[in-house]
Amino acid sequence: MEPILIITIAIVIFALVFDFINGFHDTANAIATAVSTKALKPRHAILMAAVMNFLGALMFTGVAKTITKDIVDPFTLNNGSVVILAALLAAIIWNLVTWYYGIPSSSSHALIGAVAGAAIASAGFNALHYSGFIKIIIALIVSPILAFVIGYIMYSIFKVIFKNNNLSRTNRNFRFVQIFTAALQAFSHGTNDAQKAMGIITMALITAGLQTGDDVQHWVQISCATAMGLGTAIGGWKIIKTVGGNIMKIRPANGVAADLTSALIIFGATHIHLPVSTTHVVSSSILGVGSSHRVKGVKWTTAQRMITTWVITLPISAGIAALIFWVLNIFI
Repeated sequence: MEPILIITIAIVIFALVFDFINGFHDTANAIATAVSTKALKPRHAILMAAVMNFLGALMFTGVAKTITKDIVDPFTLNNGSVVILAALLAAIIWNLVTWYYGIPSSSSHALIGAVAGAAIASAGFNALHYSGFIKIIIALIVSPILAFVIGYIMYSIFKVIFKNNNLSRTNRNFRFVQIFTAALQAFSHGTNDAQKAMGIITMALITAGLQTGDDVQHWVQISCATAMGLGTAIGGWKIIKTVGGNIMKIRPANGVAADLTSALIIFGATHIHLPVSTTHVVSSSILGVGSSHRVKGVKWTTAQRMITTWVITLPISAGIAALIFWVLNIFI
């Protein structure tokens, strides 16, 4: 068997592993608020999130095409297959490290930083497709800011509308609504996050000469959707605890406002074919809702730790990917 074919098979396997890990790493983003308010039992919440993630992953491919061609040019990339393999391994390592410590880090940042780092190690800084890369970075930066602002506004509106309602009845009604907003959140996660692995596999097929265009093949789409759905079914309990309780004490109305905000931002990004971090968007929307509810009720030390992780993920994943590329290049 040709070495390039062996590497491509390895890339497909590790891309599906990445999607699987992304599923249990980011499960918390979709269901943490619903679990923390007891709107859903954890087992039911995870099962629902797995199904909705799977369905969302089957619906769109625009983000996958952005990942395929906007960070680097797969048609001209030197040692393209080795670059992609190194990037996947680096992103997987960083995801597992942050999952182990219960830190809601961004799988998107890890993957995009890793692709950039491995490409630079292969062919220098000119390897990056700067117009597309900068567009992606801007989306990653702007989306959590928007989530914070919209979350703050949305919960402020809720406070005005429901200020004279019976508190117990209002909480009960919002707890019911949370079932649907959590499902919407999980669906939106699938529409954006699963496409990143699809884009990586498509890039690998192009660099191996097995595909000439950037369209996502059906088997790639179904495989990635399945991997993410299975990963979601496993669940990421440590991150659920952080997102669902360590940012603020979440009440049903808070959860609905945060879920709607997050889903709105993620659907908007998917519509314009831009990858965003579900982790960043969800956490920022909770911070915005919490600030609107009561600024002192937000655990800002947890928020600070999360923001620090967000900032360091890109350079660290890039560095890990560059190191792995150099090691792989010695043996391949």
